[in-house]
Amino acid sequence: MFTKLRLRLHHFLERIMPEKRLFLRTDSETRFMRLSPISQIIAILGSAAFIGWTIIATAIFLLDTIGSGNFRDQARRDQAIYEERLNALALERDNRSQEALAAQQRFNTALEQVSSIQSALLTSEDHRRELERGINVMQATLRRYMNQREILQVELDATATQIDPENGIATDANTAQAIGSTMDYVNDTLADVSQQRDYAHARSLRAHDQMASLELEIQFLEEKANQIFRQLEDAMTISVKPLDKMFRNAGLNIDRLLEQIKRGYSGQGGALSPISYMPDGLDVVDPTVNRANNILNQLDKLNIYRIAAEKAPFAMPVKGTFRFTSGYGPRWGEMHRGTDFAAKSGAPIYATADGVVTRAEWGSGYGRVVYVKHAFGIETRYAHMAKIRVKKGQRVSRGQRIGDMGNSGRSTGTHLHYEVRVNGKDVNPMIYIKAGRDVF
Repeated sequence: MFTKLRLRLHHFLERIMPEKRLFLRTDSETRFMRLSPISQIIAILGSAAFIGWTIIATAIFLLDTIGSGNFRDQARRDQAIYEERLNALALERDNRSQEALAAQQRFNTALEQVSSIQSALLTSEDHRRELERGINVMQATLRRYMNQREILQVELDATATQIDPENGIATDANTAQAIGSTMDYVNDTLADVSQQRDYAHARSLRAHDQMASLELEIQFLEEKANQIFRQLEDAMTISVKPLDKMFRNAGLNIDRLLEQIKRGYSGQGGALSPISYMPDGLDVVDPTVNRANNILNQLDKLNIYRIAAEKAPFAMPVKGTFRFTSGYGPRWGEMHRGTDFAAKSGAPIYATADGVVTRAEWGSGYGRVVYVKHAFGIETRYAHMAKIRVKKGQRVSRGQRIGDMGNSGRSTGTHLHYEVRVNGKDVNPMIYIKAGRDVF
């Protein structure tokens, strides 16, 4: 049965594709090869498969080339936008710092003016009190003299009654002269006291006018200082909040970070020292000084964030034209503990933060690898390099070139394998890169 089916299939194929013979002639003999229908069909199918594979491979290559070009253009545009934002933010930060220093100088000038005005106000207050005491003394003296005048007037009336010719009493010339002299002295004294009272009253009015003028000037200076403070506080909010968000998004403990930076940079003094100004004679809390100290604290915090940003890996390890080829996470049944960046062979690789090189050698599957230890328990690794440009123990800065991109170690193509580890545990490097990109 099977033989009959095979014969029928053979006859059917011979009708469609007859048997062919391929003759091979040499000088001494002639040979031929028989090409059965099945052999011809196999040859045709093999040729078709090869041509189809060639067409598909060419199409995939062309699509990958076009896609790579689009990725490169997109990466170039992203890099240009990133650099523009970085330059704009750096310029804005410098402008904010200059505005803060200028505002601090204006604030110090305003404090000096307020101090002089308060001193003048205190002097005027003391002078007013002295005038009030003088007026009280003169009023007491005036009352005493008025009482004496009334007593003398009574005595004068009694004396006049004694020397009245109608009473028939003889006039004593010495007594009348003494009484007249006393009355003249009393009148002169009363005139002097009245004049001194009028003068003291006029000085008191002038002191009140000066106090009113000083109070208006102090109010104007307070409003001006309040406006300056509002602008500085808004500037601090705009400058500090994005940095605070960047460190929180990176998973860093803000309080611990600030404390660690303060311990490492613990110098005192300078423009950011707290203000301890207190006018003489005023034992009260000055809200203006507290407000200025709050701004100085924000400036100090901004300065600490600036230092911390240099020490944490928020920068990109590669620049120029590149593309992401593999992210952090499971890959091919294993855990991929970093992010891969592909670029041309020999492309520069940069340190993403300030730190110390702890390893710069061949690392088995890593190939040529560099380990950099940073602050806050952070370590970065740069693998598969073509060339290492740093040495173990060398201190590097953010943006410093540490090697060239290559294909060493267990690698399928030219790329950089970049890792970030915190306290020995690997984390997604894009957490830091994206956090830094949102700010810079």
